[in-house]
Amino acid sequence: MASASIPAYNSSPLENSSSQNASSESLKMEPLGDVTLLPGEERVIDKDIIYICPFNGALKGKVFITNFRLYFKSDGDHVVVLDIPLGAIGRVEKMGGASSRGENSYGLEITCKDMRNLRFALKQEGHSRRDIFEILFRYAFPLSHGLPMFAFLSQEKFDENGWHVYKPMEEYRRQGLPTDKWRISFVNEDYKLCDTYPTILVVPYKATDDDLQKVATFRSRCRIPVLSWIHKENQAVIVRCSQPLVGMSGKRNKDDERYLEMIREANATTKLTIYDARPNVNAVANKATGGGYEGDDAYQNAELVFLDIHNIHVMRESLKKLKDIVYPNVEEAHWLSSLESTHWLEHIKLVLSGAIQVADKVSSGNSVVVHCSDGWDRTAQLTSLAMLMLDSHYRTLRGFQVLLEKEWISFGHKFASRIGHGDKNHADQDRSPIFLQLIDCVWQMTKQFPTAFEFNERLLMVILDHLYSCRFGTFLYNCENARDINHMRIKTVSLWSLVNSDTATYINPFYTEESSRVLYPVASMRHLELWVTYYIRWNPRIQQQVCVSPVEQRFRELLALRDQYLKKLQELQLSDSSPSAHLSNSSTPSAASPTQHITHLHTPF
Repeated sequence: MASASIPAYNSSPLENSSSQNASSESLKMEPLGDVTLLPGEERVIDKDIIYICPFNGALKGKVFITNFRLYFKSDGDHVVVLDIPLGAIGRVEKMGGASSRGENSYGLEITCKDMRNLRFALKQEGHSRRDIFEILFRYAFPLSHGLPMFAFLSQEKFDENGWHVYKPMEEYRRQGLPTDKWRISFVNEDYKLCDTYPTILVVPYKATDDDLQKVATFRSRCRIPVLSWIHKENQAVIVRCSQPLVGMSGKRNKDDERYLEMIREANATTKLTIYDARPNVNAVANKATGGGYEGDDAYQNAELVFLDIHNIHVMRESLKKLKDIVYPNVEEAHWLSSLESTHWLEHIKLVLSGAIQVADKVSSGNSVVVHCSDGWDRTAQLTSLAMLMLDSHYRTLRGFQVLLEKEWISFGHKFASRIGHGDKNHADQDRSPIFLQLIDCVWQMTKQFPTAFEFNERLLMVILDHLYSCRFGTFLYNCENARDINHMRIKTVSLWSLVNSDTATYINPFYTEESSRVLYPVASMRHLELWVTYYIRWNPRIQQQVCVSPVEQRFRELLALRDQYLKKLQELQLSDSSPSAHLSNSSTPSAASPTQHITHLHTPF
């Protein structure tokens, strides 16, 4: 099994914010274990219950439910604690009936979105589970009951406003835009061109807003080809969009063909490469529903490459199979064959491999267009990973936040549909772990290039925890338009407010800045690992095995020691620069200079 090097979380990292102070005067129930409620979090019910722990057997204790979390703490010497955001719950079912026989056969079964399931047993008399089932069902799925998600109730305050992390114009200026070949368009400022795109778009300089309107009629969901990233030296670009609406009759659109020609001409690319994320057979099948792909006859100066990445349904089933083999127990005797049968790492490999092809093509000076069906799932995976490989800015803590805000949140990945925030319809066919795959791919890159990323694995885990938690507004809703309608930036807190108020927690101590380096990870099954610290973190054995690596721990200690020495040095320099010090030291030319001190202090590190 793959190794890992990050502290395991015995309980959810969601409870670790320093801002968690809540008023408990009004609470008439028993104190909520050892947990401080979040500002805006309120107690709803507590109940004596039995947790059927897959590792320790039946444990008596008390479960507390608030409008944000389910918290369980067992009685006795060996204390087991569960602290689960209600947003992470995907399904709640009744287990057994009033006449069920067998010990602990009557209760609740809870399926979570974060790779674990929970079973609770209650006494079999007087509908003892009715109240807790109804309350849990109501607060875990607020949208299905006309209630607000917790992000809208939270009253947390942070020093920094995370909603200011991504400013589109600033990011495009950082890339060197606009140029004489590319312009900023506000044609979508009221979301009338495309209701799932952002308001600010970068398009070919020659393309008029009228041209964009015509192209929109020939692209699925009106998601026209727009620039995501430009190479500062060779001016090659990554353009993202959705599939053309070719249909069974093989329709053509002169405006779309001319528009792609403008993209090709912008940096004189010989042939514009169109990366279609789908398997060829799927792209052909999409013609039956009005979609399709760019044909050679219509787009003569373009080459089409299919990347064979499967659709959202295949990915959902693959994750289900993975969950079956990692929770609750890992069967080590057949581990490799079981892991292979899930095809999870195979899908990771194909996504990474596709992104490498995109990055390599752009690095060599050729512009590319990337799309899947609608341009908000596989397309976002490929563009963001390619940009991570090409641009070191996105490998910094804040740069990575900008990358996610831009390629996923602003460009309309359907977070609400794929995750099912606050929605009881657990069997919804729109649900799929597309964003989880992206973060897994990033983790694979951090393993292969341990000094290239300013952020650590802890950041990736916190991002995934809050993908589900509904504590922050960052990953709620499907697009920017919906977030504006719901006043997301005013009424909720950004996840980046939490992260940027405690950056030291998420910094990789081994980070070495290399501004011009392009990263090409090895996308072969021999070099990919299962992310054990995420997928198997609820297993107590893994929690015991996984701790901060001795190397990282020692490195942190040395950095702290260096900081102490430098602080002492600054104090000495200040005292040396005082008038009295100058008088007393003027007759001692052999005294060590500050630079000599610094050189000496740096030597051990």
